[in-house]
Amino acid sequence: VPERIAATANERGADLVLLAGDLFDSPRPSRESREAVVSALSACRAPVFIAPGNHDPMAPGSAWDGIALPDNVYIFKNNCIERVELPFANVYGAAFTEPYSRAMLAGFCAPPDGKPNILVMHGELSPSSRYCPVSEREIAASGMDYIALGHTHRPSGLRRAGNVWYSWPGCPMGRGFDECGPRGVGLVTLAGGECGYEFIETAPLRYETVEVDALPDAASALRAAVENTREGGICRFVLRGESASAVPES
Repeated sequence: VPERIAATANERGADLVLLAGDLFDSPRPSRESREAVVSALSACRAPVFIAPGNHDPMAPGSAWDGIALPDNVYIFKNNCIERVELPFANVYGAAFTEPYSRAMLAGFCAPPDGKPNILVMHGELSPSSRYCPVSEREIAASGMDYIALGHTHRPSGLRRAGNVWYSWPGCPMGRGFDECGPRGVGLVTLAGGECGYEFIETAPLRYETVEVDALPDAASALRAAVENTREGGICRFVLRGESASAVPES
């Protein structure tokens, strides 16, 4: 999946790549996982900004410890929002420095300077969350034009609070049947105070749960459901109802 994200960014001519944390699911990822991520980051033609999350916090002994990042990558290292100035935009971000985080956006407001203000951060839209809670009031008061958020695995689509656009693209690939359906990245365009958003699927495999009406013939219904499933998917079939015919073993 990392290489698919890099290829998508390059094909669509992205000016920035924003990664809002949890690139690694474990604080001690395998060597193969680290190499795959570094290789994909190196392949991106655009600048890449990373805001570590609760699974890969910026801390001694974490997933990022000892990784040599390519020159096109900037990783936020502190749990206070900082700014990186680019010719065409200001990119803000902050990092989890342990598995839990305070509300890093609370009370923050970026000053306007004529360039788009963009924020990348791991956070959750819940006042009681232990994972950097954010509120729509804080988003609206942030001074941002767009906020890329991580933590929530389900894609949210484009949202707006006040004059600020924001979204969770979700995880780029489902990891089980609790993460069914399309998974991917969001392609965001900012122009003249307006924001465009396109969801692009990156998952090579899609988890799906398919409910099948077992009446009147469970065997035929199951065969038809299998034939109609998406090619390359990982499916779980749930039969509902009773049938006089037996379900085939294979």
